[in-house]
Amino acid sequence: MNLKLFALVGIFLLGVLAEPTNAARLEQGPTDDDRPNYVVIGAFRMYKNAIRFTDHAHKDLKMDVKFELNPYRKLYYVYVLSTDDQTLAINEAKRLREQSEFRDTWVYFGTLGKNAADGGNVVGQDIHPVTSQELVEVNKVDAEVKNETTVDSASQTVTNALPNTTNSDATEEKMKSLDDASGKNFLFKVYRATDNAAIDGDVNAIDTEKTRKIGTYKANVPVKLPNSKLKQVSFVCEVFGYRKVQRDVDYNNPEAEGITKDENGSTVVPFELVRLQKGDIAVMYNVYFFKDAAIMRPESRYEVNSLLDMLNENPKYKIRLHGHTNGGATGKVISMAKDSQNFFSLNDTKDGFGSAKQLSQERADIIRKYMLSKGVDPSRIEIKAWGGKRPIHDKHSPRAQENVRVEVEILED
Repeated sequence: MNLKLFALVGIFLLGVLAEPTNAARLEQGPTDDDRPNYVVIGAFRMYKNAIRFTDHAHKDLKMDVKFELNPYRKLYYVYVLSTDDQTLAINEAKRLREQSEFRDTWVYFGTLGKNAADGGNVVGQDIHPVTSQELVEVNKVDAEVKNETTVDSASQTVTNALPNTTNSDATEEKMKSLDDASGKNFLFKVYRATDNAAIDGDVNAIDTEKTRKIGTYKANVPVKLPNSKLKQVSFVCEVFGYRKVQRDVDYNNPEAEGITKDENGSTVVPFELVRLQKGDIAVMYNVYFFKDAAIMRPESRYEVNSLLDMLNENPKYKIRLHGHTNGGATGKVISMAKDSQNFFSLNDTKDGFGSAKQLSQERADIIRKYMLSKGVDPSRIEIKAWGGKRPIHDKHSPRAQENVRVEVEILED
């Protein structure tokens, strides 16, 4: 009997140990579980509300979003990213919580839509990106919201809005409140100094008195800022490849050099951007790498090509790429195979073992190799590897992933 008892205890412990916790899964990165991770910015009971919210994200915020039904919660999940790498999803959710109006963003680990319905009894998990704990309820206000659409006055977006009403006219009228959120209309005109060409980018709005971020807004499109007792506001525009520009204005009387009103009554705040100059250092915030790999993720293409555009625009540029890691441990290093051109894919790679400095060296070097493959002269790009010697945050911080980065230093312009 004792043998049977020990056997049962052993099986039980094996089952417990075999299932990693959410926190452990975050350290592991991609897992053998083929269910994706969704970065969710909203959830709705009604199909119509999900459509309106998605349209708002598309048209007003220029975000690439989709929505699908979570049949277990009977909610339509609006998401901005679907990936097999949970670490990437967690980091993107944290970024959106800190840098956008979607401050309740979370990660759903599971399947949605038809795939979820066909998946049997495998229920997904909603994960809080900061605490790594499973969310029992994704919208705590849901039980209290009856036939209402709530609008976050600080961020002009629908949050926790899950109306139960079947009155389509009433719902439509309430959803219009999204467009009527109180505040002042602004248009951040971001353009290149050399030829006045419009530049895609974002502008961060900072409440100067409370030293807190109000939100991140798209450039060159009308936006609305809340009027929650704001006084002094700093608008900061930082586009990769250009020097950062900051405009400080009085929210209630936004008058300063170059600030005008357009025909729609929006306050136009201009940002004339000039290219980086000798001595400047810019962080490639939107260049990401696969776990333990000197291989860029596909979403890194835009910023890497922005660097290429900068080098092509000014043939006198000479730069140094600084590679950094999170911590200084040695371990597995995945590299591009010889003669491979898969800069953004784990296909055609080789496994190795090396130091954090070696990994940072190879990560900077793959950007250099990409530039060379596009015709840039090798003499224009140097490499400097730091490993984990120059972290931005503590390696155990919730923002530690930001330590994994490549910086661009301008040597000659």
